[in-house]
Amino acid sequence: MPYAIVIVPVAPLRATASHRSEMVSQLLWGACVEIMETAPGGWALVKNQYDEYIGWATVAHLEPIDEELFQAPAMAYMPGWVNRVTLNGQPMQVPFGCLVKGVPAIAAQWGQVTVKLEDQPLALPTTGANVDMAALENAAWQFLNTAYLWGGNSVFGVDCSGFTQTVFKLLGIPLWRDAYQQATQGHTVDFLQEARLGDLAFFDNEEGKITHVGILLSDHEIIHASGKVRIDAIDNQGIINADTGIRTHQLRIIKRLLATGRP
Repeated sequence: MPYAIVIVPVAPLRATASHRSEMVSQLLWGACVEIMETAPGGWALVKNQYDEYIGWATVAHLEPIDEELFQAPAMAYMPGWVNRVTLNGQPMQVPFGCLVKGVPAIAAQWGQVTVKLEDQPLALPTTGANVDMAALENAAWQFLNTAYLWGGNSVFGVDCSGFTQTVFKLLGIPLWRDAYQQATQGHTVDFLQEARLGDLAFFDNEEGKITHVGILLSDHEIIHASGKVRIDAIDNQGIINADTGIRTHQLRIIKRLLATGRP
């Protein structure tokens, strides 16, 4: 199966092969995908290597690569809110949290594209290492006031599960893409009063479907993407908007993933 890497800052991943179709997720610069099929109009059905999410991407946003680069582990990530890179000598700004396979400090070859990092990446934590809680807070704070965007997972626009996935990705802890999928990971925390920094809180709708997720800062505060990435109060019933005092989300379950460093 052919492989490719994303060569634009943020590439939409759509439900069907059309620019008018729903954006179900995004692929950040440096993300690798498997190309499952192609369609007229310059579209490819791809599977994201990181979380196995499937959607339609624009071929112009991708560069074919060999299996060796595809299988290479991500070694670092771009730590600035925006970061400078060049592709074939042309400048580009890529967002916080883009993963880097290897560290092309001078230059690296991605298919026919020459890549150079102008800003210094940070090494990803070793799998299974103790989680740096200060790093968790720093990653979450990068998103504060970022606008809510359905399917988004960058600091330019993010949805609730894209936010949690990206923050945990930079801790070396993989999460699935959607909130209901993430709710299957980790271990249940029985009571909100037992919650601690880094636990994930999930919320459901009237039908009982998990529709929202956020990161607990304590047993009474949560950071989450709702309208924008914000910090709100939480109690046993759910989230209370800090600006309006209105209850916005109904608490369903709390999960902990940080005890072992893996979901």
